[in-house]
Parts: sequence; C-alpha cells; structure tokens
Amino acid sequence: MAKQILVTGGAGFIGSALCLALVEQGYSVTVLDNLSPQIHGEQAEYSSELYLRIKDKVQFIKGSVTNYALLKAAVQEQDAIIHLAAETGTGQSMYQISHYYEVNTLGTAHLLDILANHSHSVNKIIVASSRAIYGEGKYCNSAGQFFYPLHRQEDRLKKGDFELYNEAGEALCAVATDEESNIHPSSVYGITKQNQEQLILNIAPRLGINAIALRYQNVYGPGQSLKNPYTGILSIFSNLIRSGQGINIFEDGLESRDFVYIDDVVAATMLSLTYSAPFGQVFNVGTGIPTTVLSIARALMKNYAIEVPLYISGNYRLGDIRHNYADLTKIRTLLGFEPKINLENGLQNFTQWVSQQAIAENQYEQSLAIMKQKGLLK
Repeated sequence: MAKQILVTGGAGFIGSALCLALVEQGYSVTVLDNLSPQIHGEQAEYSSELYLRIKDKVQFIKGSVTNYALLKAAVQEQDAIIHLAAETGTGQSMYQISHYYEVNTLGTAHLLDILANHSHSVNKIIVASSRAIYGEGKYCNSAGQFFYPLHRQEDRLKKGDFELYNEAGEALCAVATDEESNIHPSSVYGITKQNQEQLILNIAPRLGINAIALRYQNVYGPGQSLKNPYTGILSIFSNLIRSGQGINIFEDGLESRDFVYIDDVVAATMLSLTYSAPFGQVFNVGTGIPTTVLSIARALMKNYAIEVPLYISGNYRLGDIRHNYADLTKIRTLLGFEPKINLENGLQNFTQWVSQQAIAENQYEQSLAIMKQKGLLK
C-alpha cells in the first residue's frame, strides 16, 4: 500500500480534511499549496484555520503547481498523488480565463511531464474532477428517452424560461447523471476540469501509473471558505443571513444541485486510494439527491433562526447550469461507497460551525458587480 502521499492543494477545504484522515490512517503526507488569499485570507500562515489544523501533521511546501521545479521536488519519494490543486469558481473562470487555464490545465500538464521525464516512485494518481464537466446533466422526456442538452439559450433565459428542452421544443426532466453521460462543460472552470481528468486518465496509465478521477458534486461542511465570493452558495448565503441582508436568488430558485458533505467526500477519496484501476476509472461522488437553491436558503435561515428577505430576481449567470445530480451506481458497486450524512444533519453541522466564526467581510456584491461589468450576469 502506498504510504507516502503528496496532496496538491492539501491546505484547502477538501484537502485539509483529507490530510487529517490520511495521517490518522498512518500515511506520511506532503502538502503543496499556495495558500491563496481568496480562500485563506491574508497572512494565512498565522490565521487560516484550514492551514493551521494540518501544518504540524504534514510536510508542508508553500507554492503553486505552476512552479515546475517546486512540483518536481514535491513529487520525489512519493508513492501516490492526490491532485486537488485547482482554481474553482465557475463565474470567476469566465473572465480569468488564462489564470484558470494556467493553474488547472498547465499545472496538471507539469505534473504529468515530471512523471514522464524524471525518476519517481509514484504508482497512483487520484485527480479531483467535478460535476461541472458534464455541463447540464442527464435529462429525459415524457416517453423516457434520454437527452444531454447543451447550454441554455439566452433568449429563453431573458424571458424567465430557465428549464431545458430538446431540439423539438419538448420540455425535459432532470434525472441522475451517470459517468457515461455526455461531457460538454458550459464554463471555463468545467473545461479545465475536463482537461485535468483527460490528461490524468490518458497519460498516467501509459506511464504505468494507476489513475482515478473523482467527479465531486457540490461539497460543503465545516471548514469551507467563508471568504471566497465565487464558490459555495452555503457560505455566501450564510454571510448574508448573519449580516441581516436579503438574498438575491438567481433564476426562479428552482435550479438544483447535489450537495455532498465533506466527510463523505473524504471517505470516497480514501476508498479510491486502495482501489486498483490500472487503466483508469471515473466515479461520481455525491448523494444522488437534487436540492433546489431556494430550499437551501430557507433551510439556512431556519438553522440560524434569522429571517431575511429572499428576492427571486430572475437574474442569471452565463455559464451556470440548471440541474445536475449524481448517479452513484458505479461507486456503490465498485468501491462500496455510501454517503452517510444527509442534508439536514450536514446543514446542522455546517451552520453550528459557521455560527462560531466571525462574519466574513462581504466580497459577494463586489464579485457580482465585476460579473455584471463583464456581461456575465444578466
């Protein structure tokens, strides 16, 4: 069994929780992370809860996967790599295109280039992929035929018609998206996650390295960034509610996502570490249950015992999808994974943790102003 593990992005929300679990299981962990201020705040070495909880338990290297020499040094003497390092904001990716490409795609290319051209002992790579690579999820019509619709047309969105239709104009209903579903990402972030996954799954096995891609759904839980205005509607809504501000619910609030608790994501990743897949495997990681954005906002207000106005505005962001939730058949069958934390309990854990934190400085309105200026928020 691999004992020396490199976790890129290991000081992040998922990474730090995973590192703690790895250490507890007896692994020796090295973390490469740039401690991005957008996630960790300024002076992260002194103030980031995510970093501070792992710093004495792992070998920590501060730096980016875009730094070839630093990444090469980090890879030495590792048995396995869990590649989490990535920029993750869907909306932000639509205008910071070069940056997202550099970190997500080029950083992954650097990693594979090192493994192809330099001596190492790596025998496994797990890459954090994303449900974003699917774009819109899997849908069916009234006759039970399956469809994989492309991006929604802006003329319909302008009219407040947010659902999906087939080419004949027939309304479609979302169903669970399995790993064989079409891949057609609708954001730069999704494209770069697809790049990461395809690079790892195509190149690593040719180098004799076992490869797995985990397509995480919307991960939440204690420890997720309350500062980053581009990721995590639970954090964004929590900040607004605790500040007594109203919430602008985009579209009609009935857009849905699969919210999966951090402990379940860590468990799935740990299971994949010991699973043998010499030619590469892909697994969805989620709960298999869709939840609307509007119901999330209401549940958070209930948990905080704070009522704020909900404005169902009809605003929409270019690059956003309508529905996507995971089919878990494959990961249940091959890895024996079963999510253990339901949304009610997960939200209770999350809101209890948030209530103990200082209210984060609200950068959300500023982020919306930037997107509106760029023509991405309508």
